[in-house]
Amino acid sequence: MSAHKELNILLEEFKKQRPLRAGSLIISLFGDAITPRSEKVWLGSLFQLLAPFGINERLVRTSVYRLVNENWLEADKQGRRSYYRLTHSGAKRFENAFEHVYQMTTPHWHGSWCLVFLNQLDNEKRKQVRDELQWLSFGALGNDVMLHPRMNRLDILALLKDWQCQQDAFVLQTETLSEKSPQALYKQVSESWNLNQLAARYHTFILTFNPLLDSIKTNMDLSNEECHLARTLLIHEYRKIVLKDPQLPDPLLPTHWEGYLARQLCRSLYQALYIKAEIWLDQNLENEEGQLPPVDDTFYLRFGGLT
Repeated sequence: MSAHKELNILLEEFKKQRPLRAGSLIISLFGDAITPRSEKVWLGSLFQLLAPFGINERLVRTSVYRLVNENWLEADKQGRRSYYRLTHSGAKRFENAFEHVYQMTTPHWHGSWCLVFLNQLDNEKRKQVRDELQWLSFGALGNDVMLHPRMNRLDILALLKDWQCQQDAFVLQTETLSEKSPQALYKQVSESWNLNQLAARYHTFILTFNPLLDSIKTNMDLSNEECHLARTLLIHEYRKIVLKDPQLPDPLLPTHWEGYLARQLCRSLYQALYIKAEIWLDQNLENEEGQLPPVDDTFYLRFGGLT
């Protein structure tokens, strides 16, 4: 089957999702396509980016409004045009999250854990902070303690300050633990993260996007815009999974961990799509100064280096 037909299948499946979470897709677009070029983007560009996914202008406006209320985005209105950019807090969350998305190798783990204690927060603030930490792939160690094997204590303290709860939550970094006897840790990991569910999601991702990669290898007939659409779907679906993945070391993972296969697939498909996608984005994204500039040099460091 041609790449064009495979992409149409993916788009139709996406449009069938209920509810159609436009806000989540906007987050993916900001992280993948907009922030490497500019701080701001015109609302009209968002309309154009989202229309092929079955998301109309009314839903875009509603979703952007919610993202503003959730302190992800802020608006800059100039005349009859509105422009949006990440808030300071949103930018920090993006930096932590999307660095995780585009990593190609799992950093070495030294056996230390970052622990965040939430028991002194009121119920509403505790839920908010727990949700934010889960978005950063933290697991739960009981009801009021969150843990992560790789997050840095100072980075989390900065985020707690942004969330205005640094006085009521506290963060500890444990000493290095031995990896030679991981049995107790493995049991705790199984309780803190649902690795079976995560593995199943990786498996579904592989089954979903492998046909597109295979078709590109044999019959690449995608236009520049279609490459952008395919890349957006790829990163959007991958992001939703990988941000739940704490990147545990091998001794704490199930055998034949499909997260590694998913990462290789995502890199290979991204590599095949990004050049034509960038050509389309160069011509179709605007801010108050006109067309957005090309991506910065850091863009090409994604997935261990794009060629």
